[in-house]
Amino acid sequence: MTGSPNPPRGLTRSAARLAAVQALYQHDMEATPVAQLLHEFHQHRIGSIIDEEEFDAAEYADAEVDFFDDLVKGTVARLDEIDATLGERLSAGWTLARLDRSMKAVLRVGAYEIIARPDVPAAAAISEYVDVAKAFHDAREAGFVNGVLDAVAKGAGR
Repeated sequence: MTGSPNPPRGLTRSAARLAAVQALYQHDMEATPVAQLLHEFHQHRIGSIIDEEEFDAAEYADAEVDFFDDLVKGTVARLDEIDATLGERLSAGWTLARLDRSMKAVLRVGAYEIIARPDVPAAAAISEYVDVAKAFHDAREAGFVNGVLDAVAKGAGR
């Protein structure tokens, strides 16, 4: 099912964020090259990412493709920097290696958006990735995402 002709921008960006997290998860699992990953998501997945139950959306929404592309390409391009930033914000004794792949994907894309997209308010990005985390994890892990991304935002002066 395709979204309405002009879904609200916030909804299309929410869809793009969820799709980007899924793409980064796939990239981490299968080492899928970025160009292939983008092609696959453009052809087969974007447009049916958000459903009403997960995000209380009133309608289905097509993901904002350019935003999705930037999130995926930018996260992969800056992965070492992002991982270092996240590693510095984790509690003592925690490393990215201890986190499951879906959690790493949420944190990585969220950190990229906070660091590289000053056009998006940090608080809005954090809230969005907390919602994405809720699609994969329970409230405790969503709170973890909130804390780590808040620390990333503060470290980035946002």
